[in-house]
Amino acid sequence: MGITATFRATKRVPILQVAKASVATIAAWLVASWLIPGPLPVFAAIAALLVVQPSVNQSLGKAVERSIGVILGVLIATGISLAFGQNTWIILVAIVIAMLVAWALKMTPGTSNQVAISAMLVLALGASSPQYALDRVLETLIGAAIGIIVNALIVPPVAVAPAREQLAGLGGELAASVDRLADALEHAQSPAQVESLMIEARLLRPMRDAADAAIAAGEDSLTLNPRRSAHREELAALRELLAQLGPIVTQVIGMTRAFADHYDDALHDEPTVRAIAEQLRRVAHDVRLAVRIAEPEPEPLTSETPALTSALVVAPPKSGHWILVGSLMEDLRRIREELGAQ
Repeated sequence: MGITATFRATKRVPILQVAKASVATIAAWLVASWLIPGPLPVFAAIAALLVVQPSVNQSLGKAVERSIGVILGVLIATGISLAFGQNTWIILVAIVIAMLVAWALKMTPGTSNQVAISAMLVLALGASSPQYALDRVLETLIGAAIGIIVNALIVPPVAVAPAREQLAGLGGELAASVDRLADALEHAQSPAQVESLMIEARLLRPMRDAADAAIAAGEDSLTLNPRRSAHREELAALRELLAQLGPIVTQVIGMTRAFADHYDDALHDEPTVRAIAEQLRRVAHDVRLAVRIAEPEPEPLTSETPALTSALVVAPPKSGHWILVGSLMEDLRRIREELGAQ
């Protein structure tokens, strides 16, 4: 991993997020200066900057984290300053005590850091009277409130598009994996082809996890969001689709694993294996049909009618293939159930 990977993201944050953070910071600075005359409203600006998060729900959490940290840090700094006066070494003592108090209270890393930073800033700025401490707490609350308001009013972020994209990608790759397995059942395969088939099937797991994470992020973006009513049903449908595709991913990986473990060159001559391959193509069709709700512009299908409508007719397999055939049939049965086939 390169050095730049430690401080650079794979993609830029939306420019809207930058604009909202800037608006919130400027507004917090101006409002706090007007309401609380005196020192520069640094606490308000920092609070607003940190509170503007990708979702309104995260903004509320960050506001609580920031406010609790500042209040505790200011109280610690004020108490230490009143007890021991103002000296340079007092700042270092306050930082250590603040970190220990946060540790004792089992605070999150973000809150713990905020306690120490707030204590340090209060003492470093050279004022520690009770009134100064109260003003900094109020200043922080003002900045946090403005951050939440700005994030909620200026196009509240709704992370539905990434969820749709991840789920559509999962559905497309799942159908492709099923098609590849069907082709492998009908044609002789080299060891390299069998290994490639297994590797491609295993890639479905991280895709499923990414889709789950994207949907969870979308659900989080709707919490406390004024625009949630317009997207709630859509995300619920995506979650339901993932619940349907998730077990199929497991079954397809299992079928591919069984194929790789029991493969031989005579396998494609089995009538039952060819019948299973045909059923798998029907599975791929029905997966593509199911995942169309996640595609902004779905590609036209040959048929929009589910293909898993006929039962699989099984002929007794050769003795060397009955274990594989039985395994494939059981996984296929479970896939049919997930897709609602009778």
